[in-house]
Amino acid sequence: MLDFTKSSAPAFQNLTPAQFAEGRQQPGAVLLDVRRPDEFAAGHLPGAFNLDVTASDFGPRVAALDKTRPTYVYCRSGARSASAAGQLATAGFAQVANLLGGVLDWPGALTTK
Repeated sequence: MLDFTKSSAPAFQNLTPAQFAEGRQQPGAVLLDVRRPDEFAAGHLPGAFNLDVTASDFGPRVAALDKTRPTYVYCRSGARSASAAGQLATAGFAQVANLLGGVLDWPGALTTK
């Protein structure tokens, strides 16, 4: 018999923009933009690096990251980053957070540098 009261999906946190901004300030935090490279180039959060969640090499590139560092993930609206956050959690990342609403809801300035 199936037990629907327990989730087998690895956990990650969905954070509001304010919670996300506060959390990513912790020492060692990684800020990961999972949009396409062209979207990233058009504007991203300062300090972020880009790994396209839709790219065929996303899994191997994620595997090379430090799983012990807090990882903050975002995209345009929060859908792709939620998928990426689930993949990171499944891959054994200890602390993963997803930005609810993505950059569409981000109150701060984006950078192209």
